[in-house]
Amino acid sequence: MLSLALGGFGIGTVEFTTMGLLKEIERGLSLSTPQAGELISAYALGVVVGAPILAAVGARLPRKYLVMGLAAFIALGNLSSVFAADFGSMMVSRFASGLPHGAYFGAAAVLASTLVAPTKRGWAIATVMSGLTIANVLGVPFATWLGQAFGWRLLFVVTAIIGLAAVAMIWRFVPFEPAHPEASIRRELGALTRVQMWLALLIGVVGFGGFFATYTYIAHTMTSVAGLPENLMPLVVALYGLGMVVGNVVGGRMADRSVMGTIYRGLALVAVVMVLYGLAAHWWPTALIMVFVIGGSGSTLIPALQTRLLDSAPNAATLASSLNHSALNVANALGAFMGGLVIGWGWGFTAPAFVGAGLAVLGLGIASLSGWLDRRAARSSGYPARGR
Repeated sequence: MLSLALGGFGIGTVEFTTMGLLKEIERGLSLSTPQAGELISAYALGVVVGAPILAAVGARLPRKYLVMGLAAFIALGNLSSVFAADFGSMMVSRFASGLPHGAYFGAAAVLASTLVAPTKRGWAIATVMSGLTIANVLGVPFATWLGQAFGWRLLFVVTAIIGLAAVAMIWRFVPFEPAHPEASIRRELGALTRVQMWLALLIGVVGFGGFFATYTYIAHTMTSVAGLPENLMPLVVALYGLGMVVGNVVGGRMADRSVMGTIYRGLALVAVVMVLYGLAAHWWPTALIMVFVIGGSGSTLIPALQTRLLDSAPNAATLASSLNHSALNVANALGAFMGGLVIGWGWGFTAPAFVGAGLAVLGLGIASLSGWLDRRAARSSGYPARGR
């Protein structure tokens, strides 16, 4: 599971450091702030497109080989960003880099969940996802410092190396399991007919949209509103990452007790935290505290959402699990767009936080609908609701 987490470490490092180095990329490619935000959206769109396609196409492969191939794809995609010379080539590179992201996490999460008892799936998924969260404590601050000191292109060199190291470690340590004898593209795509799977995806899209709107422009908020110097951005992203580590661990344990309960509580917490961040961002000590809390509140949801998708489509686990990251990156694209929109309207760099609070409340409404449908079906069948 730690070998699988290393691939997530590389993905998390490049995804979140790109946001932290947004100003450097703007200057290096002569972009406006909204254009730089579109690079984040391009990567997210790649995740959305690539996750279902690669998960379905790779359905008949042993999951170990599928995960290795996706990790190699990630490394090559990030390496292409080193050579991007303008806005157009960087857009293409970031889109291509995002294609294997969701399928990697989906296949890795399913593989990890098969190595433990069913009652520990949330913990196993959280362990794999710990690569993503630890990246925000170690990889992102280091890569942010490296990019500020020696050029933002080094970020993509480092993450390509991490991706290749993940390939080697997965080959050495992850046990081989043959593909399911009935696995096929049609079987995987059958998950798309399940209403509860679509509701789970919609919770991720809406609930996380404002979360990413806030984080995408965090460098601008912390420097322009809170008054922190740019050279302290590694501290900011480290605090955010530490919050993600704590939230991921807590969220994994909570999901093993109550999947839907974790989703309800997590979305309510995100809504409150976003409002508090919008108010606290004007004074740097409270802004730093809320950066930690934002990371923790958002990441508590990820293991529960991943588990909910596995429950909603047990016969197409890889596709369902991969689509979680499609949903989160639709949220990423939506958040970057909406954040840039309200900033462009002149509402200021704290405006995305209040947009995020509203989206979290909408996500909670969708989760409540999903839970109500489960309870209604359980009453009709006489069986307890799944994932309660």
